[in-house]
Amino acid sequence: MSVHPMKSAISRGPRLVNGVAGASSRTFTSLRRHRNYRLYFFGQIVSLSGTWMQNVAQAWFIVQVTHSPLAVGLLALCQFGPYAVLGLLGGALADRLPFRNTLIATQLAFMLTAIALATLTLSGHATVWEVYLIATVTGTVTVLDTPARQAFTIQMVGRKELTNAIALNSSLFNASRVVGPAVAGVLIAVAGVGICFLFNALSFLAVLAALLLMRVDELFPVTRDTVRRNLVRGAGEGLAYAWRTPVIRNVLVMMLVISTIGINFNVLLPVLTSRTLHAGPEVFGILSALFGAGALAGALLSASMGRTNPRALMIGATLFSAMEVVLAPLEVAWAAGLVLVLVGFAFGLYASQSNAALQVEVPDRLRARVLSLYGYVFFGTAPVGGLLAGWLAQTGGTFLAFVVAGAAGVAAVVYGYLAMRRRPWHSDRA
Repeated sequence: MSVHPMKSAISRGPRLVNGVAGASSRTFTSLRRHRNYRLYFFGQIVSLSGTWMQNVAQAWFIVQVTHSPLAVGLLALCQFGPYAVLGLLGGALADRLPFRNTLIATQLAFMLTAIALATLTLSGHATVWEVYLIATVTGTVTVLDTPARQAFTIQMVGRKELTNAIALNSSLFNASRVVGPAVAGVLIAVAGVGICFLFNALSFLAVLAALLLMRVDELFPVTRDTVRRNLVRGAGEGLAYAWRTPVIRNVLVMMLVISTIGINFNVLLPVLTSRTLHAGPEVFGILSALFGAGALAGALLSASMGRTNPRALMIGATLFSAMEVVLAPLEVAWAAGLVLVLVGFAFGLYASQSNAALQVEVPDRLRARVLSLYGYVFFGTAPVGGLLAGWLAQTGGTFLAFVVAGAAGVAAVVYGYLAMRRRPWHSDRA
């Protein structure tokens, strides 16, 4: 017997509503269930917004003083060069230390560097080499902060909500990419870059308060390595485990290519704004915020899934690479902004799923070391990628830089599809 279309639609209605409500409920599971994670999450929203304000202000300061895309690439070298040299050791050291105490120390160090930068710029004494020097110090602290911060997530939420919390971490990172650059663009136009550095210094008070207010007895225990090796051997053990584990190896190889060549927006967005679009800091802030808004949406979609999803990872990587090619010829601000929303969406989905795939697979005793490898391919390759992006933009404009970035991403996606066909991996349903 046939069913009337209207009745069928009505019967599907409650199921659709319940499905949407269920996905929305799953999105914020970690926040509802864990007080320590709520403190961390809201502290990080404030702190990361300040960090993005500083990133935008540093890049704009360099491009306005030097008028050189390559000089902005050198800033990326200073920011991420320390991770390229020391990143693999950072995870081995973090695996030996209490994650919460380590983060308190690194956040204090970040705050002191921001205070130094604010003092120099607000007093009118900042020079390019001083900005480079402070960026290098900040990058050195990041070597320890990144693996400790990512490994700390499981202690706040446990294994059951780990995938959800990782996606929420990505969402707060990208939410700050909306707020920070948008506010920074306005403040730079009105009061100069120094005020952005001051805001960043003050923002670390929020995350420090969150870490200090946590209930230590509610943190989930993690298994530590009982055998003490030197840092080099410890890092080597993490590298060996990653290479012989297909899921981790494939995720890292893809991220190595995409991150090195495709994710250089800290270099290319100020150049796109000033040289291709012939616009000022307000437009730079808006474009950065639009990218961040898209990335936030992608991360929230990932959080609503409640598990790792290889198909979502590959869709994100494919869309990200394709949209960079679409962005390449655009010379109108509104069109570039619309495409950057899609680029950001794909980036948020891809990055959060990649991180979750690693964290679900890795054992606790190697967690920080494997995550330091993820940080290495994400941050440690940025000096090479930043210089390459700067050189490409100086040689053939942002058109050439984005075309090369998109083509490299497509190559990485092809590798990923072939690797998954040989050794498929499945969604995490924990």
